[in-house]
Amino acid sequence: MTRFSGAKPRLATVWLSGCSGCHMSFLDLDEWLIELANQVEIVYSPIASDQKIFPEAVDITLVEGAVATTDNLDLLKIVRARSRTLISFGDCAISGNVTALRNASGGPQAVLQRAYLELAENTAQLPHAPGLIPDLLETVRPVHELVPVEVYLPGCPPSAQRIRLVLEALLQGKSPRLEGRDQIRLG
Repeated sequence: MTRFSGAKPRLATVWLSGCSGCHMSFLDLDEWLIELANQVEIVYSPIASDQKIFPEAVDITLVEGAVATTDNLDLLKIVRARSRTLISFGDCAISGNVTALRNASGGPQAVLQRAYLELAENTAQLPHAPGLIPDLLETVRPVHELVPVEVYLPGCPPSAQRIRLVLEALLQGKSPRLEGRDQIRLG
């Protein structure tokens, strides 16, 4: 059985570059969220916490989204260093998915040029606010290309049923087993 860092396992969720659909599916756990809240200590999440700094000694972290910006990369490195079990949460985290479509557009400058100058209707201007707007990485990358991942949770977004199946297994100290078309397919 897996040992956790405290009396209750410490759970976190992180949102990198994506649509937040995975977190919306997490909320679709409905009544089971109450049961989950009794089993874990939620220590960081864009939907349930105002904490700004990712905490130490997190047992389970679900990471949604691809790595598209310097801020994403910096946060991911901290999350990995401070998490015992990292879950690549959804198709963007697993493959880059829709977020990675910009990889075929000629790099970040070409994307910014097209979006903010060529398609602008009123005031064509590139966004630039050092410290406020993170720099785009040359390519959008899935999480596992940058840090080790213990669990892959596919779906765009993954269903609440899949999320629950994975979390229940981990909370019981077991390795999650996603099997069959309904559990392992992307999309």
